[in-house]
Amino acid sequence: MESKEQGTAGTATETRIGFYEKHKKVYIRDVKGWWNTWRWAFVWATQIIYFVLPWVDWNGRQAVLWHLVERKFYIFGLVLWPQDVFYLALLLIISAYALFLFTAVAGRLFCGYACPQTVYSEILMWIENRIEGDRSARMKLDRGPLTARKFSLKASKHAIWILFSLWTGFTFVAYFTPVKELLAALPFGFSGWEWFWMLFYAGFLYMQAGFLREQVCKYMCPYARFQGVMFDPDTLVITYDPERGEPRGIRRKGVDAKAAGQGDCVDCGLCVAVCPTGIDIRKGIQYECIGCGACIDVCDPVMSKVGLPTGLIRYTTENALAKHWSAKEVSAHVMRPRIIIYTVILLAIIGASAWSLATRVPLKVDVIRDRFTLSREADDGRIENIYNLKIMNTTEMPRRYALSVDGLDGIELAGNRTVEVDSAQNREVTVVVRAPSESGRSGANTIHFGIKAEDDEKVAVREKASFLFP
Repeated sequence: MESKEQGTAGTATETRIGFYEKHKKVYIRDVKGWWNTWRWAFVWATQIIYFVLPWVDWNGRQAVLWHLVERKFYIFGLVLWPQDVFYLALLLIISAYALFLFTAVAGRLFCGYACPQTVYSEILMWIENRIEGDRSARMKLDRGPLTARKFSLKASKHAIWILFSLWTGFTFVAYFTPVKELLAALPFGFSGWEWFWMLFYAGFLYMQAGFLREQVCKYMCPYARFQGVMFDPDTLVITYDPERGEPRGIRRKGVDAKAAGQGDCVDCGLCVAVCPTGIDIRKGIQYECIGCGACIDVCDPVMSKVGLPTGLIRYTTENALAKHWSAKEVSAHVMRPRIIIYTVILLAIIGASAWSLATRVPLKVDVIRDRFTLSREADDGRIENIYNLKIMNTTEMPRRYALSVDGLDGIELAGNRTVEVDSAQNREVTVVVRAPSESGRSGANTIHFGIKAEDDEKVAVREKASFLFP
């Protein structure tokens, strides 16, 4: 934006005002420590699950598969159909409440350890470090001219990034199209949608984890913006202790820092150098902080080297800092009313979902009246109605079902009263129902169809329908 101001000599001067800070590339320093170990444990755990699951067989098919063509979701021994979308809603609700609970207790745990942006940024940065070198080497390489060595290093890094991104995109598509079909279609036999989603997923991974990185967390992620409303003074967050650390400054040999009025912070700047989002934790709690703990891992060894207690940067709460609480007192304030409410609601939803799945009948039936023949009189004087029954066997074993009907005196099924349905398949059958003309009133009369598995009486469904008399 430009604005004009009147100069001292009466001439107009232009002032440029920027609304956004100019982006500066963040060069992250390698760090080792307790929190970094946990972060990499989550990287390994999430990626092993992600890349291995499509290759796991279960009952002769892929163990986890959202088969869009067949409109079936396979999750090990569980087969879900479009009619089970209710469980997807429950999963989203559980995820939301879990996020609320974890954030209220200990801040952005998900962001720092399990968020795909964090996980894939860690992987691509690890590749970058192994090819281009440590932080100082990367900075020197970027500042230098384009030489053959620089070109080869950059080309190698991006080639590996692209290959990894494509394999990740291929794996993503393998959750929706059986991986064996994808392998058979290599290299150019994919459908248009399979190509689109593989390249789309790979492209976003390459761009966001390779180039944007901290900008995704700072500007694109909505969670960074609304997390503040889920924090309170008793939320555990990564915090710098200014009372202990300030005024900061370099410690000189032979000088008593306390006598000189210095705090424990030696102003080494390592906490900034290791931060994935490039912030200075010493400026206080900031929305850009993803709670990864890298600053703790790098600060504690520095404190140990200069003979000071660790914990200048630590996981604690605002109240604990202000009131100088011990670890035991901090733990005592974790179970506060909002945490109890979140926990109770979350456990209730999980319990209800588990009960619903455990008691779920693996049989679904839709009853549809034949619209072309509302009712007709048979040769023996009885009234006939015709129905189409859509029977869905949601188990992975073929089953034979017995059909029945009730609700009117003398009502019965005409013809075959059993139907066989293959495993995880549906079958549509047409049935004729007859009832004496005197057994009901003119118009619609309520009846019920019974469908029961012959090998298991618990697998049974009772569906309501209407029988029309002229």
